[in-house]
Amino acid sequence: MDGKGAWRDNVFVERLWRSVKYEDVYLKAYDSMADAKQSLKKYFEFYNQNRKHQTLKATPNQFYYESIRLPKVA
Repeated sequence: MDGKGAWRDNVFVERLWRSVKYEDVYLKAYDSMADAKQSLKKYFEFYNQNRKHQTLKATPNQFYYESIRLPKVA
C-alpha cells in the first residue's frame, strides 16, 4: 500500500497513543470518565510542553513554534 491508507500514515498517531497508554493510562486506575479526561488533559499538556522528543531533542511546542517563525524560502 503506497497510497491513502498506507501503514506509515498511522505511525505517528500509534506512537503517540503508545506513549499515552504506557505513561498515563496503565499507571492510573481512573474512577470515572471525568477523572480520565482530567488526567489525559494534564498528560497532553506535559507531553506538548515539557516532555522532550527523543529525536527532536525539544518539546513538540518548541519544535512547532520555532518552525513557524522560520522565514519562507521562495
